Amino acid sequence: MVNYLLKVTAELENLTNLHPQGGCDDPDFSYFFKLKCGQCGEITDKETCLTLSETVQSGKGTFHLVQKCKFCEREGTMTMIPGKGRPLTFEDAQSGKFTPLMLFDCRGFEPTDFSFRGSWSVQSLNGTPFVDIDLSDGEFSEYDEKGECPVMISNLKAAFEATK
Repeated sequence: MVNYLLKVTAELENLTNLHPQGGCDDPDFSYFFKLKCGQCGEITDKETCLTLSETVQSGKGTFHLVQKCKFCEREGTMTMIPGKGRPLTFEDAQSGKFTPLMLFDCRGFEPTDFSFRGSWSVQSLNGTPFVDIDLSDGEFSEYDEKGECPVMISNLKAAFEATK
């Protein structure tokens, strides 16, 4: 069993608190990434989607994913562990720090290549909320009327870090 912590960073211009629309532990937010088989090393062609609200029963227990590698047919499981994530703040982004979003208990698979799909939220440094943001293109830009300044998200990066 290995736990992988999904961590993200970005360049935030006049913005703070970037997170999935309903928060890091939103039961309906979908996390998209590819999987690498722990047996043969094959990486899936398509992205896998996991949400906290969807579970699968298996003879071994309840998981968010039960899947076989299409090459070696080894079965693997993944379970999401909520409560470990927090929003990316302006200060973290300025210093280039990665912030944790979600923890995954992985058996037989390793997550790779996180995709910033789904709805995201952020707020301007002046407190203006921006919701339902689509980051799948890798950036977001708008104008904060209240703060009278441009806002932007760019240079999105994600990494999975093995933890205990």
